[in-house]
Amino acid sequence: MNPFMNVLPKFMHFSNLGPRVAIVLGLMLFFGTCGGHIFQKLKIPQVVGYFIIGIILGDSGLQLIRPDVVSALNPISVIALAFIGFLVGGELKTDVIKKMGKQFVSVLLFESLVPAVVVAILTGFASYFFTHNVELSFCFGILLGAICSSTAPEATTNVLQEYRSRGPLTTMIYGLVAMDDAVALILFAIVSTVAAPILGGHAVSFGRQMLNVVYNVFGSIAFGLLLGWILSFILKKLTHQEGRVLSFTLGLLLLCTGICDRIGLSNILAAMSIGFYIANFTEKNVRQVFDFTNKFTPPVYVLFFVVVGAKLNIWEMKPLLIVLAALYIIGRTGGKALGSWFGAYITKAPVTVQKYMKYCLLSQAGVAIGLSLTAGNYFKDTIGDSILLIVTATTFVAELIGPVFVKIGITKAEEAGMNVTEDDILKRTRVSDVTWGTEKACDCNSCAIVADNAIIRDILTQFERHHYQSFVVKSSSDGKLEGIITLAHLKETLLIGEMAETLLAVDIMDRPVCTCHADTSLPDVYDMFSENDTEAIPIVDADGRALGVLEKFAADHYIHTRILEVNRKLESLG
Repeated sequence: MNPFMNVLPKFMHFSNLGPRVAIVLGLMLFFGTCGGHIFQKLKIPQVVGYFIIGIILGDSGLQLIRPDVVSALNPISVIALAFIGFLVGGELKTDVIKKMGKQFVSVLLFESLVPAVVVAILTGFASYFFTHNVELSFCFGILLGAICSSTAPEATTNVLQEYRSRGPLTTMIYGLVAMDDAVALILFAIVSTVAAPILGGHAVSFGRQMLNVVYNVFGSIAFGLLLGWILSFILKKLTHQEGRVLSFTLGLLLLCTGICDRIGLSNILAAMSIGFYIANFTEKNVRQVFDFTNKFTPPVYVLFFVVVGAKLNIWEMKPLLIVLAALYIIGRTGGKALGSWFGAYITKAPVTVQKYMKYCLLSQAGVAIGLSLTAGNYFKDTIGDSILLIVTATTFVAELIGPVFVKIGITKAEEAGMNVTEDDILKRTRVSDVTWGTEKACDCNSCAIVADNAIIRDILTQFERHHYQSFVVKSSSDGKLEGIITLAHLKETLLIGEMAETLLAVDIMDRPVCTCHADTSLPDVYDMFSENDTEAIPIVDADGRALGVLEKFAADHYIHTRILEVNRKLESLG
């Protein structure tokens, strides 16, 4: 029994939505976002924070959100899965799939089948130890084995996006989480057909189930590709209208979700196929739709993971089920690690895939819970309820540890932070970060700083030896900024000829039109370049002392160099 269910007064327990829908959604969004922010500050993926807030508000915690409300919010989960599928599809590039095709198939099969076998053996023997019923234990094991083979794409892809991951490991993860659900469906169709006559359940025939799987998988892909073609045709004419591009995309994804629900197709596979078509068979300017969609999805993700957490009830577990759940987690984790390593090893996949894939396939949610519900319906008089409880409890654990281990995996593989553009680097760069080779733009000993009594000949010598085209002039008495000498000043000085050798820095400098500080962001500096029609801005400290000069061409060079470094790193990863 839940010891926290009566902590709050009854009027704070929302048992139905009705006019309270705004309050419920507001609570979920507000506290979910707070939880995500807190966990992000603790260096833990924010999705764990969303999930824990759901547990606190839901059936396992304060029961602020009752089961009936959670059921009424199920459309949020369905819609979120469509967005996730669409963005996952956008990461599946045909050239990469061709390059990694054999490796992908090998890893997919082994990371799905090995944990299925391991979990089936462990839970089957444990069940027999307690029940001494061979038939029941056998069926228990094979059903849990089939269910455990799936990997939840929701939490996994959320972590990849949060940490801007890119590389061979990331590409492989996107493909696996998109397709191993199909393997789980096929395995479940097989084992439920085997278990039905033994347990006296009501599973449909194997042939019928396989037809359903073929219809679900290939029908969803075909339907998604058709919708992708329609969407690309529309977006070609709207490439510069962000609002309408987003509206058409969201509208089509919602239509896709609704139609799939009506005709029995997988909305996540269909949405993935839409994203796959847009990413591979449209013009480059159409693909910006993924950036627009990404801006819209954060609130949907928060609601989705809060709902997932709110669904779980961890207080219904009995000792036997706790033991079986522990064995399920151990077997699934070990099987995923062994299977993914072996599948990558025999096909000579990149080293990062071989070593770190084991960290990235632990999350479990939608498909596993869906299959456990199906098992509950098929075998409700025997083991159905027990399977549902075990999968629910293990989902609770997997959703807590899965995202954390994904972060560990992509960090060890050095792929975190690799999915960046020039704009991304620009936004997070400060003046103090800018360098040219080994020289820092912001340095009190910079060669670009000259005293007001420095002679022009010495400044020209510095100009010849270094990349600087502008120099800041400081007071020889207190080091404070006095002025700036630009390339135009130096050219004028050269025209004077020998007379220039008698001039001092103070004679040719101009007063600076603006200054920046070490912690000024590069976007702000670029705004200054534009607003003041200048190519060089002096850097000063809080007391006005000169620390160097930031030139526009040097800032551009730094950004381009960082992008080249990222690209070289990605090439080295395979």
